[in-house]
Amino acid sequence: MTDEHQLPHTRRTEIQPATPSAEGDAPPERPVQKRADDPAIQSQLDDLIREICASAPDEFDQRLVREAITACLKLIPDGRDTGELKLMSAAIKELRYAFRVFAQYAEPMKCTIFGSARTPESHPDYDAAVEFGKLIARMGWMVITGAGDGIMKAGHVGPGRDASFGVAIRLPFETTANTIIAGDEKLIHFRYFFTRKLMFLFHADAVVLFPGGFGTMDELFETLTLVQTGKAAMMPIVLVEGVNRPGVRSYWQHFDSFVRDTLLERHMISPEDLGLYYIAPTPQHAADHIARFYRNYHSSRYVRDQLVIRVRHELRDGDVESLNADFGSLVKEGKIGKSGPLPGEETNLDLPRIVFRHTRHHFGLVRALIDRINSFDPA
Repeated sequence: MTDEHQLPHTRRTEIQPATPSAEGDAPPERPVQKRADDPAIQSQLDDLIREICASAPDEFDQRLVREAITACLKLIPDGRDTGELKLMSAAIKELRYAFRVFAQYAEPMKCTIFGSARTPESHPDYDAAVEFGKLIARMGWMVITGAGDGIMKAGHVGPGRDASFGVAIRLPFETTANTIIAGDEKLIHFRYFFTRKLMFLFHADAVVLFPGGFGTMDELFETLTLVQTGKAAMMPIVLVEGVNRPGVRSYWQHFDSFVRDTLLERHMISPEDLGLYYIAPTPQHAADHIARFYRNYHSSRYVRDQLVIRVRHELRDGDVESLNADFGSLVKEGKIGKSGPLPGEETNLDLPRIVFRHTRHHFGLVRALIDRINSFDPA
């Protein structure tokens, strides 16, 4: 091989990194990600909240709003996608609007009515719902329904437009509200079932159900579950019969048989859980049951681990002792006793209280305790 065909000798040369003549010649560095819970950010949020408010906000309320904004600020750094952001944004806006509407009618007690949208106006169940709506309105209550036709419309017919709320859901096959509530300021349209369900129960002082399909069963079992677990306020849950032919088990008798023969027999619920619902043979029985529930009981809440039951009339000492004798299993420590408002309570400060450290179990027994309180005559 001649010299011209020989490959030239090569030597590997290390490439040295270029040294910029000035710091500004370097590519920009990625900034360190700030945390939404950084003290400086939190201080800015406090300033923003105070700037938005016309008057100085309550310190605890301001903290809650700041925590909500902080949670939202974390969404994009968390990597949430557009669909998730849309869901959370829409849910917050829906809830805010609904709370604003209900806040205009805070004083009247409210009854949520569930039942089939397919019930025709010629059906006895429809007539029963209309009658019940009239009865509850005479008691000074307002009614909440899903704003559709069938039982929902009947629930509005009884009390009329002025005493009715419509909590509608946007569905492909149900796009309009019934003629009673359509166009009213108390008609609220929801995109999501879960925000709609929250409004049904958050503002309800009683839940009344007429026969229905999957949706009605879903609403019934969810209401029972929330009350049974203490996640919703104790309230009357009333199942109203519309058609009752002699010798034929009614709709709610079938339901009751399933609960007793399947759930209770297999120890999937406790015997006292049967007291969480009441089957009313007529609309009048339903209205009477609700009135009886609030004969003395007013409301309840927890202050730390103490269950505070507000009552309209003070109980006798002997009646309180009977509560201790029969419902002691509900007490974690100490005894059931009479009390005034506890530190931290801000509403209904004029009402007497029954207070005890609750085990947070056996809410069916709590319902029985309330029934017993309502059976006592005022002191």
